[in-house]
Amino acid sequence: MITAQQTPIGSGFGARSTAAEVVSGLDLSGRLVVVTGGYSGLGLEAVRALTGVGARVVVPARRREVADEALAGIDGVMTDELDLADLDSVAAFAGRRLADGTRIDAVVDNAGVMACPLERVGPGWERQFATNHLGHFALVNRLAPLLDGDSRVVSVSSRGHHFSDLHREDVHYEHRDYDKWQAYGQSKTANVLFAVGLAARGVRAFALHPGGIMTPLQRHLPLEEMVALGWKDEQGNPGPAAANLKTPEQGAATETWAATSPRLADLSGVYLEDCEVAVTVDTSAGPDSRGGYPGGVMPYAIDPDAAEWLWAASVEATGVDGFGR
Repeated sequence: MITAQQTPIGSGFGARSTAAEVVSGLDLSGRLVVVTGGYSGLGLEAVRALTGVGARVVVPARRREVADEALAGIDGVMTDELDLADLDSVAAFAGRRLADGTRIDAVVDNAGVMACPLERVGPGWERQFATNHLGHFALVNRLAPLLDGDSRVVSVSSRGHHFSDLHREDVHYEHRDYDKWQAYGQSKTANVLFAVGLAARGVRAFALHPGGIMTPLQRHLPLEEMVALGWKDEQGNPGPAAANLKTPEQGAATETWAATSPRLADLSGVYLEDCEVAVTVDTSAGPDSRGGYPGGVMPYAIDPDAAEWLWAASVEATGVDGFGR
């Protein structure tokens, strides 16, 4: 039962640990890792840390030329084309990996969008749910033949999952008003439930909150909203809450730890934050003004029944199930 496993293990790391620190002393020579969105923000820092200890990393990117420029000079990296909102693109990328045939040690589902205006992609899917969850679901399932019992799948979720459970009756906002933060929260809940679903199928999988970090993920937020959150002032400079934000190197630590730490080998399906196994949220005190709690994982995000509902719905949407039971 995942809930029983949501207990801190005394990792020795914390909120200010960096990606390089959590892999210090490891030798990942001969390991292959796929990092979506590994050319900016947290993904780029994870790639630097992983290659720094010998791993080879594949970075699929919607804008491959941008990825090539960002990753120039980092040894052990190759880029490829991938648009997570386009299932044909996902299939093509996975097909190239399958043709190569190299076993994959970890897939880090790092790419994502946050709080964007309503946009329809593919067959009319809401972009945040499509990119953050369905694209990664299809990708990992198509790569299943290259994963074995020691491989890991890491879903970069967010404390934003506190904002919303799954809206099972209307996942894509076809019959109700769109709320960008609710939609983001739903997609991040799906990231956690995906890890639970993978764990139930014998895959070592983890979901995580990386922390608050200023990265290109905030590109859809207007300045006035970031001012209200305290992240910036009216001139666009760091605001009063900026001191509490992590650096990108710190923000990448938990996903890097999830992909590599021997301490997590027998804890598949758990949710992590600050390089530690997170606790389950006690909801009895009620949420804050934005609908969230100070930390931890919401009970609905690690519910095995919800994970199975999401899995079935995702198979129906994408037409892919690489881990059929």
